[in-house]
Amino acid sequence: MSKKVKNFDLICLGRLAVDFYGNQIGSRLEDTSTFSKYLGGSSANVAYGAARQGLKTSMLARVGDEHMGRFLKEELDRAGVDTSNIISDPTRLTALVILGIKDRETFPLIFYRDNCADMALIKDDINEDYISSSKALAITGTHLSHKDTREAVLTALSFATKHGLKRILDIDFRPVLWGLTDLGDGETRFIASKHVTSELQEVLNHFDLIVGTEEEFHIAGGNTDTLKALKNVRKFSNAILVCKRGALGCSVFKDEIPNHLDEGLTITGVKVEVLNVLGAGDAFMSGFLRGYLSGESLEESCKYANACGALVVSRHGCAPAMPTREELDYYLSEEKNIPRPDIDDHLNHLHRVTTRSKNWKELFLLAFDHRSQFIEMAIESNSSLNRVADLKQLILKAFIEVTEEDSLKGKTGVFIDQAFGQNELNNVTGQGFWIARPIELPGSKPLRLEHGNIGTQLMSWPIEQVVKCLVFYDPDDTNMLRIEQEDLIKEVYEACLKTGHEILLELIIPNAPNLKTNKYLRSIQRIYNIGIKPDWWKLPPFSKNNWNLLDSLIEQNDPYCRGVVILGLGADKQKLNIGFKKASTSKYVKGFAVGRTIFAKPSNKWLDKDIDDRTLIKEVKENYREIIQMWNKR
Repeated sequence: MSKKVKNFDLICLGRLAVDFYGNQIGSRLEDTSTFSKYLGGSSANVAYGAARQGLKTSMLARVGDEHMGRFLKEELDRAGVDTSNIISDPTRLTALVILGIKDRETFPLIFYRDNCADMALIKDDINEDYISSSKALAITGTHLSHKDTREAVLTALSFATKHGLKRILDIDFRPVLWGLTDLGDGETRFIASKHVTSELQEVLNHFDLIVGTEEEFHIAGGNTDTLKALKNVRKFSNAILVCKRGALGCSVFKDEIPNHLDEGLTITGVKVEVLNVLGAGDAFMSGFLRGYLSGESLEESCKYANACGALVVSRHGCAPAMPTREELDYYLSEEKNIPRPDIDDHLNHLHRVTTRSKNWKELFLLAFDHRSQFIEMAIESNSSLNRVADLKQLILKAFIEVTEEDSLKGKTGVFIDQAFGQNELNNVTGQGFWIARPIELPGSKPLRLEHGNIGTQLMSWPIEQVVKCLVFYDPDDTNMLRIEQEDLIKEVYEACLKTGHEILLELIIPNAPNLKTNKYLRSIQRIYNIGIKPDWWKLPPFSKNNWNLLDSLIEQNDPYCRGVVILGLGADKQKLNIGFKKASTSKYVKGFAVGRTIFAKPSNKWLDKDIDDRTLIKEVKENYREIIQMWNKR
């Protein structure tokens, strides 16, 4: 009889919730005014973090059949976690947690879990074939606190035992979730309880690996002396015991418990500047499981675990702070040289670029974020500027029709401004398109921002909207002008790093016929030299040789760059076609961002009232399709 194929390395059963983290560090929770929304819940965090470490993970839980439940599923999907066994509960809401960061020792939090969806899991939700499809099952101690979820856990464990899975317990002791403290006291980590100790000890024999902090082993072992608690746990279980010890690292016990914690396999932790300890344990578990489930040594597993925990405590949030495999490997290779991972530029860049949720392999972008050009067109036609917004609505309609009719979803996108196209921005956001939004004051040199301070702007932008910054840049400008522009570009870039928005930098260099391409390469190198790594570049057509030079330049400075899109500058179709062909061998050129070549002539006729709405849409669609066909045939 052949062995069953294992689809997953790990199934996580347990808490799945939305975390609202306070943004005002040092503020009382009472005074916190804004929050960031993240995926949360210990089991979900582990599934998410382990997926980032390269494991094939799956989540078993319930969420509400509402916006927050869908958010959690989508977040897990983006991280590569299987969500096919997350049940949408029509009668309960998704669990919520509100958290604050007062100081290094104070992290107020409130659990909103009254009759929540993830605590409604029942034994009938557990499918034997699904459990058997994994190499391991990890459960959270919180799900042992209620009779229905406890029964579900025991059912899953019985299937796991039957099919030879590794069975893992994260003790995950939260006194408030066992009813041991006031509802508003989610911060307290330990209260002794004979009842909880008894409930845990009844099931300890089911596990191959048990992980917890010293306080969590105190509750499992029924003793506030850590060694005595561990020895009590050993009476009930032969599991590998991993005791998390914060900044001291962790100690692992495979057999008998010695007379001192350090006599176990003790791997010291990494010293970092702590911002937020919440979620560090979930990060630790994610790193440990990377090694443990891949057959690596316990020592290596502990190194991964300690480093994951160290990175997360230095960042805001838990799930989004989880490191990727590439990031963790780099950190472990350089940890002696990175005393402050929270301010290490390369490490933070790796975190940013290796956690991107969508891979755009090819892009057909319709750019109609122009403002001054549309104003000029309206004036020439003696049209009201109010018609420009109507015109942009029709251009967007043409774009959407081409995307849908030609099945191009995932390859198309738009540049839209907020001055005349705010409604179009709102309509297209959330539909899976690539979207960029300009910030520059049209025609400004030195660069100026159209709507003021970039930080206050981005506070209200949807995260999927790419920040597009066009700059008229010449590496041979005077030092004063060049530095003034670079300082503003850097300010925009650093704001994007803070908010998580991607940035596209569009360079236009004044005419210099014999040096133009060389100036572009020099300009891009200069921008990299001052520490700016745009996610995207928007550049004019180059020669084939210069595209090769640009590829090498990007590879040397930022191999994680999303890519380059070729701008049109109103060029005729023949010139665009030649430019596309010359870029055909470039690794980083992902597509085009063309505007006036597509919309200018139909728009002028529409503004002159020579054609109606439907004819405008038809002509824009024809032009857009022709550019796409040129790209495909390049």
